[in-house]
Amino acid sequence: MTHAPILPGQTIGVLGGGQLGRMMALAARRMGYRIVVLDPNPRCPTAQVSDGVVVGALDDHEAAILLAKQVDVVTLDTEHVPAEILDAIEQYAPVRPGPSVLRTIQDRQVQKQFLDQLGVPQAAWAPVDSELGLRASLEAFGGQGIIKHRRSGYDGKGQLRVDKISETSNAWSWLRGTEAVIEDIVPFTREISAVIARSVLGEVRAFPIAENVHRKHILHTTRAPAQLAVEASQRVNDIALTIAEALHHVGVLAVEMFELPSGELLVNEIAPRTHNSGHFTWGACATSQFEQHVRAICGLRLADPRMLSGSVMVNLLGDLWAKGTPAWRTVIDRPEAHLHLYGKVAPAPGRKMGHVLLLDDDTDRALEVAEQLIQSLTVS
Repeated sequence: MTHAPILPGQTIGVLGGGQLGRMMALAARRMGYRIVVLDPNPRCPTAQVSDGVVVGALDDHEAAILLAKQVDVVTLDTEHVPAEILDAIEQYAPVRPGPSVLRTIQDRQVQKQFLDQLGVPQAAWAPVDSELGLRASLEAFGGQGIIKHRRSGYDGKGQLRVDKISETSNAWSWLRGTEAVIEDIVPFTREISAVIARSVLGEVRAFPIAENVHRKHILHTTRAPAQLAVEASQRVNDIALTIAEALHHVGVLAVEMFELPSGELLVNEIAPRTHNSGHFTWGACATSQFEQHVRAICGLRLADPRMLSGSVMVNLLGDLWAKGTPAWRTVIDRPEAHLHLYGKVAPAPGRKMGHVLLLDDDTDRALEVAEQLIQSLTVS
């Protein structure tokens, strides 16, 4: 099957107007594309850099169809768009990634079953469908586990850690009938992520592997390239490629993994979109994840993803605004630091407001500088 390329001058529709959509829109507009976004907020981050806005909820069929009628291809900045919305608009414009990808990813139980069927390693898990079953799973996992809602959780939301079998009843009450799964707690040495792109043409390109540190379930820093042996990096990318091919995914896809002390890799989560841990690519690589996503969904050849500089990305959360606007000169006065703010009006604790990218081949030093910057912005 042939796909006519969608070329500069044509229009890309984006479902969801967060920071990922904003950065993709900036990359697309530089290339000459037009952007129309669907979001409940007419001044959302993506709307601020778009050619048009459809105001509506992400589950609003009429609004989604209105968007699709104005564009040449539809993509998304969040996997929480209902898959049935994508079904409804496919007759008006190609949707990339497609609804089948979201049906697999949106439900954690379905995602885990998909990985099991592929033979991709992941932490032991079980569905949570009764208090008795929850207790049995905890006993099988040595008394500890992490309960996760099957849908809509991110950045630690919709999750509960259980450390004793005696906490079973409280955990069951916390769920309040919400469908969930429970995962075994694994003793990982570090968290890494693979960010790859797969085009309409089936071409695949992988960015350098990233090493991530989370605080309170939210990504804090990303170091790239991760300090992995060549063989380990290849295994990471092979896992991501297996998943992308099985999904028939089109666009950028991120796969978060745990590395165990033995060197074994376990898949944690899949994100069928550009990803926070891939922000380093905008500045540190020949091509950013956002341009690569545009190329993939528009049926163009993928570009060179090679790394130009070592880097560390550190997230800027709303907590930094507790005493007013942070002192940005602290960042801007450093020649290796690049500030990215997302245009969000209202800061809130834990909310991602922006990030700083530090370009330095000595990534140990860059990590130290990242912590110093966050500390100085907090104090200010």
